[in-house]
Amino acid sequence: MTTTRYVALLRGINVGGRAKVPMQTLRELLTALGGTDVRTHLQSGNAVFAHAERDPRRLEDALRQALADELGLDITCMVRTAADLARVVAANPFDMTGVDGSRFLVVFLAGPVPQDRIAALDLPAYAPDELRAGEREIYAHLPNSIRDSKLAARLTDRGLGVAATARNWNTVTKLLELSGA
Repeated sequence: MTTTRYVALLRGINVGGRAKVPMQTLRELLTALGGTDVRTHLQSGNAVFAHAERDPRRLEDALRQALADELGLDITCMVRTAADLARVVAANPFDMTGVDGSRFLVVFLAGPVPQDRIAALDLPAYAPDELRAGEREIYAHLPNSIRDSKLAARLTDRGLGVAATARNWNTVTKLLELSGA
């Protein structure tokens, strides 16, 4: 049986004592769903695994349901193929020379980039922060601080009108490495 390598991104877990999901539990849930070679990265809901399922949306739904059943939590889950994550890294429109990867975000979206919402942003008002839209992701360079960035605060479900979860560049590239893509 042929399997596909995937990356799972859970939004908003283990932050400020809310939505506690131990990484051991996440590995067990993914394994129970048929995942193999399951590995997690950091404590913030990042996992890589292999699965026979060909549709990442089915895996998202199954993982979301498993988290609800096991932990009573409604967690947004985004699952991307390792190949799609490789595309995201290769398509980065920014020159990363001298960029601190901890201050550069990739905002993963559940659907296409909402071009109308991006166009409505007065981007010069957020300088030196800047962003570029991809297919189902937004790249954001926030050189002073992610925590204090007014632009980062707009790159949320509410601001974009679509489910979103962000990872810094260091995490994105490490997940790509772990996925073996």
